[in-house]
Amino acid sequence: MATNNAYSSYVPYTVVETDQTNIRAILFRYVRNWPWFLASIVVALGAAYVYMLYQQPIFRVQASLLVKDEKKGVDTGELMKQLDIFGQQKLVDNEIEILKSYTLMDKIVGDLNLDVTYFAPTNFGKREVYGDVPVRIIVEKATPELYKTELNLSFPDARTIRINDQNFPLNQSVQTPYGRIRFFAPKPVTNAPEKLIAVALPRAKAVENYLKAFTAETASKQSTVIQLTILDAVPAKGEAILNRLIDEYNAAAVEDKNKTASNTLKFLDERLGLVSGELQTVEKNVEQYKTAQGITDLSAQAQSFLQTVQQNDAQLNEVGLQLGAIQDVERYVNSRSQERAGAPSTLGLSDPVLLGLITKVSELELQREQLARTTSEQNPMLQSLESQIRTTKANIKENIQTTKTMLNTSKTQLMATNRKLEGVIRSIPQKERSLIDISRQQAIKNNLYTFLLQKREETAVSYACTIADSRTVDPARSSNEPVRPVAKVIFALFCLVGLVIPAGAITAKDALNNRVMRRTDVEEVTQVPILGEVVKSKDADRLIMAPQNRSVISEQIRTIRTNLQFLKSATDSQVLLFTSSISGEGKSFVSLNLGASLALVDRPTVILEMDLRKPKLREALGMTNGIGISNYLIGEATLDEALHPIPGYENYYIMPSGPIPPNPSELLSSQRLEQLFVELRERFNYVIVDSPPIGLVTDAQLIAPFADSTMYMVRHDVTPKNYLKMIDTLYKEQRFQKLNIILNGVGEGEAYYYSYSYGYYGDEKGKQVQS
Repeated sequence: MATNNAYSSYVPYTVVETDQTNIRAILFRYVRNWPWFLASIVVALGAAYVYMLYQQPIFRVQASLLVKDEKKGVDTGELMKQLDIFGQQKLVDNEIEILKSYTLMDKIVGDLNLDVTYFAPTNFGKREVYGDVPVRIIVEKATPELYKTELNLSFPDARTIRINDQNFPLNQSVQTPYGRIRFFAPKPVTNAPEKLIAVALPRAKAVENYLKAFTAETASKQSTVIQLTILDAVPAKGEAILNRLIDEYNAAAVEDKNKTASNTLKFLDERLGLVSGELQTVEKNVEQYKTAQGITDLSAQAQSFLQTVQQNDAQLNEVGLQLGAIQDVERYVNSRSQERAGAPSTLGLSDPVLLGLITKVSELELQREQLARTTSEQNPMLQSLESQIRTTKANIKENIQTTKTMLNTSKTQLMATNRKLEGVIRSIPQKERSLIDISRQQAIKNNLYTFLLQKREETAVSYACTIADSRTVDPARSSNEPVRPVAKVIFALFCLVGLVIPAGAITAKDALNNRVMRRTDVEEVTQVPILGEVVKSKDADRLIMAPQNRSVISEQIRTIRTNLQFLKSATDSQVLLFTSSISGEGKSFVSLNLGASLALVDRPTVILEMDLRKPKLREALGMTNGIGISNYLIGEATLDEALHPIPGYENYYIMPSGPIPPNPSELLSSQRLEQLFVELRERFNYVIVDSPPIGLVTDAQLIAPFADSTMYMVRHDVTPKNYLKMIDTLYKEQRFQKLNIILNGVGEGEAYYYSYSYGYYGDEKGKQVQS
């Protein structure tokens, strides 16, 4: 018998793109398990619903604040510009940092007692309450234990509070295991809830938590409206925080703006008190002198001299006032920033350059003070302001020296004029001259008092008109719906988890599965041709081939039958050996139905139950165990005695295994086996051999020399992948004639149906039905 294995095996399946086939097969594998996905999604949605019930809803509370910043186009009225002589431009970014400052939030936490949070127990966990709390806990001196323990509050009577099974009096400062605490009840607690839970936080920790939940930002780069937002579980508490934040911010802004005006008013009040006393003394002297000397009026000449002297003295006094203001400015410039209480008084100074420099340095100092609250000394903006302040002060010093020189010169000239006038006055009679001196002092003091009083009124008006450079656009208001947790997002995430869990389980199962799952698993490992494929059968009958059967499995068996002509040898008869790697791969089922398919086309066919260890064919056909192959091989029966026709089929016979022998391998090694095949070839066109698995025993290899072709069964989800390398080795070593693979048990949706382009199948009655 020829042993040449160099043959051309027919491959009936069109090669398609592997990636597309794999994707379609993988997707269908998931779709096929849709009940698990549905159940997982339902469970996940139920878990999401329960999760939502136990979550504390968080609301968004917002308020908006308009900052009047001239640099960004917001201008005040002309009247307010005239009165607000101490106003200044504001940087919106700086105001945002002030609003977000720790100092401001710390004051609010202290005022609203936010370092203690109250909760009411519910069926779905505790929920925070605010405002309608019967007792407010004021921590005077805490111990570390206070911040580690939840305080369970209950009210046995109207004057007692119980904390963790300990009673304490209300409205008193008491020593507790958690420190010194005062329980303040603004009204009787007769209608108080049965139980409350209080949680205390360190002041700094509470401030940091509220700062994390708080944001302040502008709507756009060109806008000066600051949007204030805080996230909190209780909308009323969030609104109280934002409203108090705006009030404290405005109060701090007004206080900063009034510092300069307050210092000026203080200076003017001191000067007015001094000048008022001097004026009263001079007026009293005039009165006493006139009474003593009996003077009622002066001559016209004396009046003329007096007016001249008064004008000169007024100028001299004004120069003195300016020199005093210059000295005040000089002290301000030379003093350290920590020692200054405010901007210097500039009353009497008329130099616009000096006044502009003083105003500029005052604004820079105020900006530096505001910026220093929220930034460190190394901040570039702060260092820039320091540089501008030093430069401006240097310019002020130069201007002071020039102005001081000019004023001293004017003072010298005025004093010389005074001495000249006094010489003229000496020619006036003694009484009249003395009266002129006294009246002159009275006029000087009166003019100075009037001037100071006018400036004080102007400063007082400005002080009274000072308002914050901001306006509340929208007071704090909360959202109608909570922003966390978002129901749609939570349900979507849980639904995604519900999809991922079964998908992951299927993927993990596939990853851990070492069995053949698809055609590509075979093609990637071995070069053995694939003769055909058989889908997974749901029919309980093992012999399903019938003339009117047009099922997919029947058509696949017919396809394998057609492909056998490409394996046909030169002899008229053909021996087909069916084997597999392990038991349960369907070789008995495929071989039995392939034989029936050959018999249906008038090909005399016999199938040999050569699995002498574990025969299955006669059980599938419902036959009893009688004379068979083992009887023939030991010489106890002839071929005719061992052959049995298969009911319902012409030209189709079976040669059962017969009694199970104790030594199957030795029996198959006898010369009677060769004689058996010789006799069978003379009587049948096709001899189909159902042999044992090759991975377990060597029986198939003993039969292989007598076979013309070998059909190796590989079953999906049954055949281990490591056996594929053995198949490839057998093929390369040519241990079996014309070795071919038949894929059995192909699952639905494994993307193999592209090979079968049936437009229709015939039913049992011969009718055509659409596939």
